[in-house]
Amino acid sequence: MKSQIRGVVPPLAIPLKDGALDTASLERHINRMIDAGVHGLFVSGSSGEVAFSTDARRDQVLAEALRVVDGRVPVLAGVIDTETERVIEHIRRAEDSGATGVVATAPFYALGGEAEVERHFRLLAENTGLELWAYDIPVCVHTKLSPDLLLRLGRDGVLAGVKDSSGDDVSFRWLSLANEAAGHPLRLLTGHEVVVDGAYMSGADGSVPGLGNVDPHGYVRQWQAYERRDWEAVRAEQDRLAELMRIVQVKGVQGFGAGIGAFKTAMMLLGVFDTNEMPRPVAALEGDNVEWVASVLRGTGLLAG
Repeated sequence: MKSQIRGVVPPLAIPLKDGALDTASLERHINRMIDAGVHGLFVSGSSGEVAFSTDARRDQVLAEALRVVDGRVPVLAGVIDTETERVIEHIRRAEDSGATGVVATAPFYALGGEAEVERHFRLLAENTGLELWAYDIPVCVHTKLSPDLLLRLGRDGVLAGVKDSSGDDVSFRWLSLANEAAGHPLRLLTGHEVVVDGAYMSGADGSVPGLGNVDPHGYVRQWQAYERRDWEAVRAEQDRLAELMRIVQVKGVQGFGAGIGAFKTAMMLLGVFDTNEMPRPVAALEGDNVEWVASVLRGTGLLAG
């Protein structure tokens, strides 16, 4: 199960209108990213509101995304849930949808140790023929996936790749070194969008940047520079993207409301989304916070002054 997925694979942000999926904005959004040259999409991840979605909403988002993509790029489907049996149910639906692969976290809520986490991933692999990717996001699931575990699962053909959103650059570097020494059994994608340049220097196979919803062109340019080993261009693009990431520095709002709220607000200001509506109970950004996002977009050249 050696994946061919590499490059820029943004985690799809979801446009809402009056509590429902805004399919017109979603189509505009996906086409914009594919036109920018992204190499795949990750549907129903953290940026895709998986934690706020019913099973019916997950199915709708994945079906609509696959309809719009129409085979132009591979699609990874998040199958994130608390425990093994629930994840397998999501995998079944992803298989029926036509997704390229599935992305799962460690189990959460009923916390265990590394032995349980390893068995979880092995059971998932036994129950699907799709590519299985591990999603390392300890801030949300309270378990850090160790390089030793991930490499073992990669060498055994359990995992095709890793989406690393741990923010642990030391661990990512060690994983990259071990992966290379083992013959590169895993595709490694970083979700740490402000230091993608460092991940590329470590040997990453690509990125899954939430900020890529706002500026897919920038991340594609950075990948292209990386492929030709133009490290100065890689760094310069990252510096601009780091400044763009300041859109999340809003006042009086934390967590998901600040991060994804800023992404949605930016896409509304750019004319990609019709609204910056957030899933309940999260409030949309408004007032001075909207103006802050607009000022950062203007400062980084994405919005006319």
